[in-house]
Amino acid sequence: MIELLKQQLRPGMPEEEQLNLAREFLQLLCLKIIHDKGYFHRLAFTGGTALRVVFDLKRFSEDVDFSLIEKKGYDFPEFISSLIREYALNGLRVEAKPKERFNVHSAMFKFSGLLKELRLSPLESQNLSLKIEIDTHPPKGGVVVSTYVNKAYAFNVTHFDLPSMFATKLHACFYRKYTKGRDYYDLIWYVGRKIKPNLLLLNNAIEQTQGKPSGITEANFKKHLLENVEKIDFDLIKKDVERFLEDKTELRLFELKAVQGAIAAAYP
Repeated sequence: MIELLKQQLRPGMPEEEQLNLAREFLQLLCLKIIHDKGYFHRLAFTGGTALRVVFDLKRFSEDVDFSLIEKKGYDFPEFISSLIREYALNGLRVEAKPKERFNVHSAMFKFSGLLKELRLSPLESQNLSLKIEIDTHPPKGGVVVSTYVNKAYAFNVTHFDLPSMFATKLHACFYRKYTKGRDYYDLIWYVGRKIKPNLLLLNNAIEQTQGKPSGITEANFKKHLLENVEKIDFDLIKKDVERFLEDKTELRLFELKAVQGAIAAAYP
């Protein structure tokens, strides 16, 4: 498996890109394991990594995010143990401790020695990490579909459809306590493709976290979006997202007037 991973890293490739590709390979292997073990009966793949894997988003990602869609038989510690065992069978040394905090279950997988073996670090102790997170109480209204993927490995993934993923991304952008530039890159991606959000899911998500209805409708969605975009710190977003971009020239997209123009064109 490690030899297959090495084949993804071309000579002369920038170290940042090599790190992103190595992590992405581990993400794809994770998804294949989840498919092979039948866990996609319970989980829906979401977030920016899902956009990249399923819809070819042109940015790299760090985390692998899921929503729990079937609670029966769900055992998070066993799920994590299963992933560790399968990674080990593929020749990877990894450790992870499951954390179950409120509605979010997570684990940080640390692959020891891999960076040194890939010649990306001189230190045996430096780990390549991959975070897995599951929302065990997602808001209602998400539409689940299945897609065949063939990238390094072939497998099927269960995931939210694009309107539902757009709804969760809007919620992350405008109602989370911290800012991730990657979220806003994804937001621009959705707007550029004129995707309309799943408003049922969006309103349920906002009410779940804010404790009151938001009342977003098709009629006022554009106004709501424009008002929130004006609050964005685009300089902060650029700093966060730059290392994940395949094409650094896309940073020019992160300007208020450019985003406002894209919204006006997408939702006349």
